[in-house]
Amino acid sequence: MNIIKQIPLLAVLVCTAHSCVSPRVVEDLKSKNERCEVDNTTLKSENERLSTSKNEMEVELEDFKKEMKGLKRDTSILGTSLSKMTKNYDQINELYELLLSKKNELLAGNVSQTNQLMTKLQMTEEDLQKKEDELRALERVLNARKVDLDLMKSELADRAKRVEDLEKIISDKDVAVKALKDLVANALKGFASSGLTVEERNGKVYVSMEAKLLFGSGSTKIDPKGKKALVKLAKVLEANRDVNIMVEGHTDSDKYPSTTGAIKDNWDLSVMRATAVVRILKESADVHPRRLTAAGRGQYFPVDDGDTAAAKKKNRRIEIILSPKLDELFRLLESN
Repeated sequence: MNIIKQIPLLAVLVCTAHSCVSPRVVEDLKSKNERCEVDNTTLKSENERLSTSKNEMEVELEDFKKEMKGLKRDTSILGTSLSKMTKNYDQINELYELLLSKKNELLAGNVSQTNQLMTKLQMTEEDLQKKEDELRALERVLNARKVDLDLMKSELADRAKRVEDLEKIISDKDVAVKALKDLVANALKGFASSGLTVEERNGKVYVSMEAKLLFGSGSTKIDPKGKKALVKLAKVLEANRDVNIMVEGHTDSDKYPSTTGAIKDNWDLSVMRATAVVRILKESADVHPRRLTAAGRGQYFPVDDGDTAAAKKKNRRIEIILSPKLDELFRLLESN
């Protein structure tokens, strides 16, 4: 700043001394003056830069002061918090020491109780293991029973199916027996007044003929009227090939007269009369002999146990028993 003030003064001196100073001196002074102006310009620029820096530094200083103030405030807060934390830590430490002491007391005082609990726990575990083993064994038994049950269900289903099949066969057989009975009854209805009856019993058809319709007293030769009835019956049997024929001869209880002939008693008489009927059935129609059976019952299967003439008349008879073949039923039964 002093240099700037001296510049006008130097100019005056130069002008004053111009008349008495040599040109060289003047040139030197000019040169110095120019340098001074350059320096002055430089100093001005530097002064401005420094002023700007000063202002910036003052702003930064203010920011630093504010930050310092904030730090002091934060430090105070942190110091308070640290004090509280230290106090809390001390309290926690004291509490921890107390708990540790209590724990040691409990551990020292409950060793026996702990051992007892451990023993009980071990026993409980063993008991649970035992029960688990029992449950597994029971599960195996149940699985085996389930297999058996499934097998039984399957067998029951098969049996139910066989029962159903049996019932159907029996039902069909009953229908066939009734139809056979109706056919036989219709074929022989003209002989009803001659002591001939047709009945259905026990799944069979019974054709009962009094002896007088077929034979004379003590004879085994079939009467023509009786033969007509047998021929009609044979025709029905020819058309119904699934029927087996049993011919039974029956007598009364009167003793057969002793003779020297082939017939020795009522049993012989009943057999020979049954055989005579079988022959007529076989010869009168296409009835295979394998379907025919002759049997003599003598006086041992009476229909009337009385000793009157009427009772004896009933007992002297030929019974032709017609039985539907049950081959299908027997096959089903055998498959069981």
